[in-house]
Amino acid sequence: MVKPGAKKDVAAHMIRIFHLSERTACKLAGLSRTAYRYRAKPAVDNTLRARLKALAVEQSAYGYLLLHGILKNEGLVVNKKHTYRLYTEEGLQVRTKKRKKLQRPRQPMEVPTRVAQRWSMDFVSDRLSNGRRFRVLNVVDDFSREMVGQLVSVSITGAHVARFLDHLVDRRNKPGRIICDNGTEFTSKAMFFWSQESGAKLGFIQPGKPMQNAFVESLNGKFRNECLNRHWFRTMEEAKVEIMQWQYQYNNVRPHSSLNYLPPVAFAEKAA
Repeated sequence: MVKPGAKKDVAAHMIRIFHLSERTACKLAGLSRTAYRYRAKPAVDNTLRARLKALAVEQSAYGYLLLHGILKNEGLVVNKKHTYRLYTEEGLQVRTKKRKKLQRPRQPMEVPTRVAQRWSMDFVSDRLSNGRRFRVLNVVDDFSREMVGQLVSVSITGAHVARFLDHLVDRRNKPGRIICDNGTEFTSKAMFFWSQESGAKLGFIQPGKPMQNAFVESLNGKFRNECLNRHWFRTMEEAKVEIMQWQYQYNNVRPHSSLNYLPPVAFAEKAA
């Protein structure tokens, strides 16, 4: 079967060599005049393609769905298949090493229905370039997935956690409940008295059951992959600056798959 492109070349050849009319040449070639006159439009993907490549460089840990969420929120694209085609054409696939995971039976988590109904908190550890260890306390709103706050320090006690939570509560609505593990910082006297005075209940997961704190566990993984693993901190000041920048990116720019690919702050505002 002769393709339309080939018929178009035949018709053009007859017009050029034998000086036939367009109508006659198209009739002999078995091609409509509309098809002969059609000219492929220049690609309109240049702006989208350039933005996609720039985002892939800025956020090298993001796959095409997260990048599509950002592009969609910027009004550059609607169809995720379009984004995927450009993503693969540019060879932007994220290569990750899959780890073997211990299979545990999963229990459905109760999902909050409003902001500040429940927070979760947990620690992540890392090291500076000189080997000095530091810790980050991550506090997340389980409804909006917003990073409520991050406490970064080389040493964090129960009293530090209590003061930090006081600071967070002063800036926003007090949560009805905070989920955490059984670490000594969370089971300390300082946290017990803070809970009594603030009225925010502390909920402790069962030992060895991190999935009972799935919201902050998921956030911790994103934080490590997208921030800690991408930077080599020389000082605590550098670490705090990069972590603060990541927090802003996560809350205000990064799309979240569980939030219809909206960033947490935008989702919370829409749900208000």
